[in-house]
Amino acid sequence: MATDDTWIWDGGRVCLDFANTLRHRWRTAPEETLRNPGELALWLQRAGLLAPDIQDPGAAAVLASGRRLRETVDRAVLAVADGRVPLSGDVTVLNRSAAQAPRPALQMTITDGRLEPAAGTSIAADAAAALALIAQDAVELLLSAEIRRVRVCGADECALRFVDRSPTRNRRWCSMSRCGNRTKVRLHQARARRSEHTAAE
Repeated sequence: MATDDTWIWDGGRVCLDFANTLRHRWRTAPEETLRNPGELALWLQRAGLLAPDIQDPGAAAVLASGRRLRETVDRAVLAVADGRVPLSGDVTVLNRSAAQAPRPALQMTITDGRLEPAAGTSIAADAAAALALIAQDAVELLLSAEIRRVRVCGADECALRFVDRSPTRNRRWCSMSRCGNRTKVRLHQARARRSEHTAAE
């Protein structure tokens, strides 16, 4: 069974975190972290999309649907982030799935003495509805200016997707503590070996 440390939550959007459940996409055989309906339900619960007391995680058909949605999200996001139009079939899948999302109740908050709308949250009653919330987030991302800030981690063996919200918009790693530091250590060690080799000549 997958655990919290199996999944990475550095995407900046739930749809990107979901796309990142298929790891090492550059490999011939990527690593699947959603291996059964129970793991899908657990991921949806950890993402805050599915009520934690759901006993029936859904059928294998829901898992297959979730994996298809994940790949649709990934293709569409990377296409639009690269300035291309997504496949029309992917747009249809996302629209149909997003239309099934439960509507959040309108919420309000008081900020600096003013009444303002507050972000509403939706928690789905089943896995299929939770997947629809992911599709809804993907549609919102695809239609926003933030889509131009979607990046793929620059580490050779990562390729996780994330939104670059850095002030300079030049974030290269999905996480500095994971890929950034590892890459810097590896490059430093390679430079040190080259220097030792040059000094020995």
